[in-house]
Amino acid sequence: MEPTALNVIVDNVVEMTEHFGELATGEGLAPLLVLVGTLLIVASLGVFGVLTLGAVASLFSSD
Repeated sequence: MEPTALNVIVDNVVEMTEHFGELATGEGLAPLLVLVGTLLIVASLGVFGVLTLGAVASLFSSD
């Protein structure tokens, strides 16, 4: 039986999470770098999320 595209994607995601988990709990500065990267991503998503909500709200408000 030939694997479907969805099965391949799910298998790749599972394998990627295993590799990422090994990296995130590694030695040296790796856990700190993962934490700082996560904080940067969350902060930028928050800023752009607020900007997007403001732009959508300004479409429906009248001046």
